[in-house]
Amino acid sequence: MKRYCLEIAGDYACFTRPEMKVERVSYDVITPSAARAVFEAIFWKPAVRWHVRRIEVLRPVRWINLRRNEVASVISTRNVQQAMADGCGELAIYIEDDRQQRAGLFLRDVAYRVHADMEVRADRSDAQPAQKFFSMFERRSASGQCVNQPYLGCREFDARVRPIESTAGEPSAIAETRDMGWMLRDMDFTNPADPQAMFFRAQMNDGVIDLPEQEGAR
Repeated sequence: MKRYCLEIAGDYACFTRPEMKVERVSYDVITPSAARAVFEAIFWKPAVRWHVRRIEVLRPVRWINLRRNEVASVISTRNVQQAMADGCGELAIYIEDDRQQRAGLFLRDVAYRVHADMEVRADRSDAQPAQKFFSMFERRSASGQCVNQPYLGCREFDARVRPIESTAGEPSAIAETRDMGWMLRDMDFTNPADPQAMFFRAQMNDGVIDLPEQEGAR
């Protein structure tokens, strides 16, 4: 296991609260699962698991209200299965016929410094040494390579990512301490057929959120 640090920033972000049913309302800061997704966007293999350990908030929490056009429905799984069985089918969604406007409370001008451990699974099928995977991530993060564009909660909110080798000389976290309430940490895939949401009590101390060990968390 080896720890890495990334600075993650962007103009807008939305880490949607699951208790909000219709309108999108973001958590105050990036969630651990969203932070993990950024690491995985740079490097992911079946032999590797990422564990987010610390989130440092580098800019004050700022909000913006936006209204966006969204598609009101998704393609039916049954229609997809039928099309696969028949070899053809109508699977398109036409936004002109299925458009709806929704309001959202988003974050703006965000920046975080996220520390995460890369775990190389002992039960991996790839028998290569762990150092191989460490080197692959280091090379990819240094050169800006990624599997898919890292994003901040919603895919339209691109993230700017920079690897941090040492925090010496880097900006300090914001000087704010508060209880941020219950926050989604990740999904527990111990039972792949029935994944369960995991929450934790997020406490920000001088701009830093430390994550406790939690079984099942990725």
